[in-house]
Amino acid sequence: MDSEQELFPIVDEKGNVIGKIKRGNAHDGSRILHPVVHLHVFNSQGELYLQKRPKWKDIQPNKWDISVGGHVDYGETPLQVLRREVREELDITNFENVSMVYYIFEGRHERKFVYINRTIYDGPINPNHNELSEGRFWKKDEICTNIGNNLFTQNFEDKYQHFFGNK
Repeated sequence: MDSEQELFPIVDEKGNVIGKIKRGNAHDGSRILHPVVHLHVFNSQGELYLQKRPKWKDIQPNKWDISVGGHVDYGETPLQVLRREVREELDITNFENVSMVYYIFEGRHERKFVYINRTIYDGPINPNHNELSEGRFWKKDEICTNIGNNLFTQNFEDKYQHFFGNK
C-alpha cells in the first residue's frame, strides 16, 4: 500500500524542484506538479511489456499501464528512481536505458512531470506482486485493438499513441 505521508518534490514546468508535497496531497485534486519516471520495456520482437495496476492503487486501479512507473521521492534524481523502480517492480537490474523526452501530464486529479525512457530487454522478468497485479508482453496490434476499451490507463493510451503508435 502506498504511504500518504511520502514526500514528493514539487517542480516547475522545467522540472526544477521548488518545494515538496505529501503523496496524499499530490493526488487529492490539487493538481500540484510533481515528477514521475516511466520506462517502456520492449523485447527484441517489438512487443511491449505492460503491468496491471493493483486494485489498491489510488489512481486507475486494475488497469494495464506502462512497464514501470514511479514517483520521484524528495531528494532523489529521476535516474535513481528509475533504477529503483525497475528493480522493485520487475526485478531487472541490468538494462540499457534510453532517455526519450519529458512532458507534463494533466489528469483530473493530478499533474505530473513525466520523464519517459525506453529499453530493449530479453532477460527474465519477475514481477513483484506487492507492486503490480500481473504483467506480460503485448503485441502492437493487441494494444491498438484495445485502446479506448477501458482496459488501459488514459495516460498509457495517450503516450502510446503519441510516441509509439505509428512505428
